[in-house]
Amino acid sequence: MDYEMPDLSKPQFPRPSRKAAQKEAFSAGEMGANGDELRQFIERIERINEEIAALRDDVKDIYAEAKGRGYNCPAVRAIIRLRKQDPDERHEAEAILDLYMQAIGMI
Repeated sequence: MDYEMPDLSKPQFPRPSRKAAQKEAFSAGEMGANGDELRQFIERIERINEEIAALRDDVKDIYAEAKGRGYNCPAVRAIIRLRKQDPDERHEAEAILDLYMQAIGMI
């Protein structure tokens, strides 16, 4: 069995023709795609993503500080997760958890 290696010097997928690219650009112009406006949207999203990354770093530092003071970080995370929940939903979930734990003899 002879195996022939593919020719990787040529693109594997055909490139769109110049006419197709012009048609696509024309369609974008028809839809009102303005380069400056699009760039502003992208830059706003990028700035917010940078802010989110900085906030994640801040949260990480706070957890490290809490750990340094002797707090159990998984417990702190669990409390934060519980505080995000609706109180009624939380109570219902806790009741179901208690019921299941009783059913298997854990409590």
